[in-house]
Amino acid sequence: MQTFRSDLIAGLSASPKSLSPKWFYDAEGSRLFEQITQLDEYYPTRQEKALLRQTIPLWLDLFGTDAVLVELGSGASAKTRILLDAISDLAAYVPLDISETALEAAARALRRDYPQLDIRPVSGDFENLPNLPDDLPKGRRIGFFPGSTIGNLDHQAAVELLIASRRMLGSDSLFILGIDLVKDRETLLAAYDDRQGVTSAFNMNLLHRANRELGTDFDTDAFRHRAVWNDKEARIEMHLESLKDQNIQLDGQKFLFQAGETLHTENSHKFDRARVQALAEASGWTLREMRISAAPCVALALLQPTE
Repeated sequence: MQTFRSDLIAGLSASPKSLSPKWFYDAEGSRLFEQITQLDEYYPTRQEKALLRQTIPLWLDLFGTDAVLVELGSGASAKTRILLDAISDLAAYVPLDISETALEAAARALRRDYPQLDIRPVSGDFENLPNLPDDLPKGRRIGFFPGSTIGNLDHQAAVELLIASRRMLGSDSLFILGIDLVKDRETLLAAYDDRQGVTSAFNMNLLHRANRELGTDFDTDAFRHRAVWNDKEARIEMHLESLKDQNIQLDGQKFLFQAGETLHTENSHKFDRARVQALAEASGWTLREMRISAAPCVALALLQPTE
């Protein structure tokens, strides 16, 4: 909780104001996000699942026998089941997530459905990767980072994550990276500002969480959800916009919002092949293959360490 508090104080003190999207995911935020993934407008989850089902069988020979699947930010491990069903000789699965509750729930469900699989949950932040257990099977490590979550990071943070992943997984590893691709503005904005208002509720829940857990006094009726396409940076931005001049109190400090000022809560960068190639090369990986879905297009990039 102290980290949430210090991050919010730092974010409200900054100019422009911002907060990491990792704080979206309390129990209510996680529930709302699962609801988002089922919306007609929100194509990324649906398209990536279909692409995984098509692509993983084509990559099986590359994985080798007794491979170890390591998933970053695993959450409920929903997409992972596509890989577990396809890789019949997988030796172990290591889900890594910041939420111990989510890890325990996912591990229980997977152990029930895959009783022969060695499942080793590891608690940690994928921005500060922990070491893998020493006694894992010795097969090839396969990193898995779906959902275009890499798009939530700025370029330098994404590079640092991929460098840390290469170090954690080893020189003989592979890395499956899920990415969303640049597309028309209308499709992108609809995906992040749906007609039912679920994404708005998801974004606003951040203020409800701060009020409940940290004792802030956000007037949630005095903010609104905004989704913005930043063409120069090739990213969707999510903001909470103040509808009036107001002060927010936290730990005896006051933070002024002027009418129209925003708290920037998330970036979702979109990619093309050149951007993926540049990201891989900057972090010591080589783009071995890139598979693209039907429209609205997402992609899976298969990376291997650069020799």
